[in-house]
Amino acid sequence: MATILSTAEKMDGNLKNDSSNDVESSIDNAGEHGISVVIDPEAERSYVRKLDLYLLPFLSLMYFFNAVDRSNLGNSKTDGLEEDLNFTGNQYSLLILLFYIPFGLLDLPLNLLTKKFSAKWVLPTLMVTWGGIATVQIASTNFAGLLVLRLILGACEAGFFAGVVFYFTLFYKRSELGFRVAIFFGSALLAAAFSGCISYGVFQIEGTALHGWQWLMLIEGILTIIVGVIAFWWLPASPATAWFLDDREKAAARARTLRDGSNTVDSKFDWNDCFTTWKDWKFAMWCVINFTYPVAFATTSNFLPQIVQRLGYSVIKTNLWTVAPNAVGFVVLLVVAKSSDHFHERTFHVFGALATSLIGMILLITIDVLEHLELAYFACFLMASGAYIPSCLVQSWHNNNNLNENSRAATTGLLVGLGNFAGIMSAATFRIEYAPKYIPTLILTCCCNVTAMTFVLILGGWMKLENRRRNKAQGVNLRAQDVDTSELPDGEKSPKFRFFT
Repeated sequence: MATILSTAEKMDGNLKNDSSNDVESSIDNAGEHGISVVIDPEAERSYVRKLDLYLLPFLSLMYFFNAVDRSNLGNSKTDGLEEDLNFTGNQYSLLILLFYIPFGLLDLPLNLLTKKFSAKWVLPTLMVTWGGIATVQIASTNFAGLLVLRLILGACEAGFFAGVVFYFTLFYKRSELGFRVAIFFGSALLAAAFSGCISYGVFQIEGTALHGWQWLMLIEGILTIIVGVIAFWWLPASPATAWFLDDREKAAARARTLRDGSNTVDSKFDWNDCFTTWKDWKFAMWCVINFTYPVAFATTSNFLPQIVQRLGYSVIKTNLWTVAPNAVGFVVLLVVAKSSDHFHERTFHVFGALATSLIGMILLITIDVLEHLELAYFACFLMASGAYIPSCLVQSWHNNNNLNENSRAATTGLLVGLGNFAGIMSAATFRIEYAPKYIPTLILTCCCNVTAMTFVLILGGWMKLENRRRNKAQGVNLRAQDVDTSELPDGEKSPKFRFFT
């Protein structure tokens, strides 16, 4: 198989005077003619280091404040929010439930905007807007006013997670995506601890015109706006325009994407391309998986304190004892995501995570928690260790097998939106009348886990068998990582295409 030279090699040879446009053209033409691109190893290593230094931490910081502004309602509740705004009945629960409606509905359209106008503009705009709304919440005087602001907040925060996942696919290889999404996603787990700490300090403020919960929303909202404004200058539209990359690294980035990411680079927005995969039978299976796996995450992240409280500890100990399961869950998330990337395997990693959280929930359903405190607490670790992983690996998995940028944007937006809707099921069944065991909630979550596990095995198993069938028919032994994605102009229909399973 022929090769073309990377930018660094050209600089060292007779092609020293080639422009960067010539290099890009050579790389693109190589892919079109089935020629493998050889990338300068040092330029590639430098490129990935800079992504992990400049891009990944900043996006994680943005998602950190996304989670903080979304979840500070719970902290505000402990400081008398309901009394100050004269809530009655289930109005607080309605605030949580109704938030999910715009939060789920707008993922798709906002992700399409991210593709059309680039994440450089869409993500910071969303952040500044939701930061402003989060700040304005301090002016609420009743339930209706706060509800309107929370609905707008949900609309603005929708699409951020999906947008960043799509954005990552423009920079990282398929075998790097799971671990980076896990680091990014993990910042939301840290947000709860941060919000709790700042709440403790802010709620000590006395003798001012503002209540403690108003100070909390004001401080967190202003910090969000500041980070959002910086993001306009910090985030690049694509590797080709990244301010922190030199020409060698930009050439390596383009070649990397064509080798293991997309079949074309920087494709223009195209409505027809957006929905090409939606007619495929596998798309329905992706929808089922993405609607069911997030229920365990919602149950674990939203209600772990109540679950731990069932063990009979004080309020202080309850909050303290929720730290360890979440900390372990975060570490397990990173380890499993790294393993999934390393072995180029998603199916069994996702299935194992769902099975782990399922076992934890079954334990909580079947045992007397007051008679078996240690076992019940261990079940909380199992739930946290398994519930967070699918959010990272499932989104990486379907993107790994979609080589068209427009299609990835639309599909990611829809599937993340379905996952946000799934949170409603968990919230709706976690009702006070089901305390202290919350059996209906746990049973529903178990059913969703089993459904997701079944469809993951069917879909992943079919992909593995299809890869073997194609290899046998062609008399080769190819894996997904063995074929440059630039050689697959027709995606799955290309003869050399192999599923990333």
